[in-house]
Amino acid sequence: MTYTSLKLLLFLPAVLLLYRSVPLRHRWLVLLAGSLVFYALNASPAVLLFFLVHAMVSYGCGLLVQKHRTRTVLFCSIAVSALPLVLIKVLPAGSIIVPLGISFYSMQLIAWLADLYRGKAEIPQNPLRFLLFVSWFPQIIQGPIPRYEQLNVQLQEGHAYNDDELNEAVFLILWGLFLKLMIADRAAPFVNEVFDHYTLYSGMYFWAAALLYSVQLYTDFLSCVRLCQGISLLFGIRLAENFNRPYQAKSVREFWQRWHMSLSAWLRDYIYIPLGGSRKGRSRRWFNIIIVFLVSGFWHGRGLNYLCWGLMHAFFEIAEDVLGKRRPASVCLTFLCVLAGWVVFRAPGLRAAFAIFRSLFLNLQPVVLFDGSLLRLGMDGKDTVVLLLCLGLLFTVERFGAEDLSAAFRTLSPWKRGLLAMLMITAVYVFGVYGHGFTAAGFIYGGF
Repeated sequence: MTYTSLKLLLFLPAVLLLYRSVPLRHRWLVLLAGSLVFYALNASPAVLLFFLVHAMVSYGCGLLVQKHRTRTVLFCSIAVSALPLVLIKVLPAGSIIVPLGISFYSMQLIAWLADLYRGKAEIPQNPLRFLLFVSWFPQIIQGPIPRYEQLNVQLQEGHAYNDDELNEAVFLILWGLFLKLMIADRAAPFVNEVFDHYTLYSGMYFWAAALLYSVQLYTDFLSCVRLCQGISLLFGIRLAENFNRPYQAKSVREFWQRWHMSLSAWLRDYIYIPLGGSRKGRSRRWFNIIIVFLVSGFWHGRGLNYLCWGLMHAFFEIAEDVLGKRRPASVCLTFLCVLAGWVVFRAPGLRAAFAIFRSLFLNLQPVVLFDGSLLRLGMDGKDTVVLLLCLGLLFTVERFGAEDLSAAFRTLSPWKRGLLAMLMITAVYVFGVYGHGFTAAGFIYGGF
């Protein structure tokens, strides 16, 4: 049951109706029950049991950290909570149970233990309240990665109906569906065909596929964040922001301040700063940057290409640090660096990535741009037209910001909002999902 599935259209209203029908002080129990049902519907009983045991063991570790408050206890507690995720990343696929959302909720658990040690978080007396923090269903699969102090209070207190929040939530959900079904899933066939069969294509195909992948990955992840935020806001609960127009960054460092912001902040607060940050000299700072991006690459996947992708971004940041004020602040140059990283990130392996890079610069064959085959690859004419129009809308919104659109939507009269919402839903499901065998693909970051 993904966030774009019809099953969610049945599940979500039922939970929301129950949530609104019970007293405020008991509404957290509805959220917990809904989260566990959501998890059970998306995982086997064994996976659900694994998740529950993992969460409760971490809760027990938190009790030890609160009682003893020593670095040894903290380190051992973090090691216990992180062990399942580490094993999943290093052991062969299929040799261990993979709990749903483990890459995201493991980060929550580690951050909570560290904050508990620092006195920035607390441990709830009722373990079920802690379980709700870990299992909150709109964000468990793909984030954002919440901090305890950001999310827990919102989950525990009941929220009364708020018309402005409802309108904002509807807009976020509609915008998320548009990004996913009209752009990300439409770019996917072309991207998958070229990268997965890289030996059959040449340079200009790879340039087009790399550009489309940068859009696909961004809109796919952004759409999930908007859907998660919208669904959560239906219950009066706000999730943290995760993107801030990352492709408008003028440096790679700034890019990471705008892209997957909750992960970047987690790596900064729980890896970079504990290692010493920039307090121990330039060389130590560079070493810390390399460790941070290696951890980021390891978190994203088990292949060497993910580690190389992380090292590339470490190199870019160190190069920017070396150049200092001599470094040109350029959106285009930053995007090209990020694009090179996405090629390594998406390629089936390192050998494929090297072959693609060679073809990108040594085998351009520009004639394919004019024979019509490039734009039709993996898509028919309707797909191409819809994708281009939607990309134009996306670039316009990115230029001026989606906040203005959201505010304008909320200021409309109720009947105009309803009519516009119905038109948007119809457009998304008519133009976003059609054609023989076409289904909404799973979210990319759900695989990490």
